[in-house]
Amino acid sequence: MTTSNPLQKKLQQFFSQPQPEARRIFHGRGHCYPGLEHFCIDWFPPVVLVSAWKPIENIEEISRLILEFAPTEQLQAIVLQHRHINQSPADTLYGEIPDKVIVKAEGLRFEVRPGQQQNVGLFLDTGPLRDWLKENSRDCNVLNLFAYTCALSVAAMAGGAKSVTNVDMSRPSIDWGSQNHMLNGQGPMPIRRIPHNIFKSWGRIKQFGRYDLVIIDPPSQQRGSFSAEKNYKSIVKRMKEMCNPGATIIGVLNSPFLSRDFLLATFEKHLPQATFEEWMPVAEEFEESDIEKGLKIARFTYSTRCS
Repeated sequence: MTTSNPLQKKLQQFFSQPQPEARRIFHGRGHCYPGLEHFCIDWFPPVVLVSAWKPIENIEEISRLILEFAPTEQLQAIVLQHRHINQSPADTLYGEIPDKVIVKAEGLRFEVRPGQQQNVGLFLDTGPLRDWLKENSRDCNVLNLFAYTCALSVAAMAGGAKSVTNVDMSRPSIDWGSQNHMLNGQGPMPIRRIPHNIFKSWGRIKQFGRYDLVIIDPPSQQRGSFSAEKNYKSIVKRMKEMCNPGATIIGVLNSPFLSRDFLLATFEKHLPQATFEEWMPVAEEFEESDIEKGLKIARFTYSTRCS
């Protein structure tokens, strides 16, 4: 099929060499491949996960291509997840998913759950940020807001962080994150957990501060609890109560509808003490025809005086 040539090329290139770590194989959602914008393919060895945002008419041919190029000694399952259907149900197209899938990413170990829920438990696009945290967290007291399964705090601890405080309203996600810390020989102390709504937890968060490194990585939209457009500023405003002088603040924005300028303007207006340092990279596999629609990661330095 003519429209599949880019996909065939990606699969062939990807599996032409050993792939011991979890990575994105094909990023259709970046709108770089006309006609293929509605799905992505990820490698969570030994599982290939195909995520579809609308029905894939030629899924049998895509499965055939995966089986053609993926090493048979590694591949145990191909899973199709229907992100366009409520609850994101999944079908196993080939093989069987192991009872527990532990993958490596950036040299660290994480449990992932392909097809069991909307997100597998590890965001592959933030791989470069995990690498940065491994290099820049030594002796830091780290605050990880919207921690999910704690992949970023695992990286910070691997980088020699003095302590981390993980905050997420989902107790199951925080529990999952604690398991990820243990998979990497970290904890239980000095890893703190606050499984509560962030807006009702500032007093407790402040008890463990002030912080040398803060990661703000919220969902773009979480029904009934968070909207990046409306609520991001509320998080940024709190940073002057939380940060040590010279602290690093990592602001992450994952919305195709909000631009880099939105993130910069939010900090400039609500935390003028924060100096913008750089835009940080995302994993190279996440190609975007318009960078404004992709993941945005900004690094700021906090000072006690307005610039």
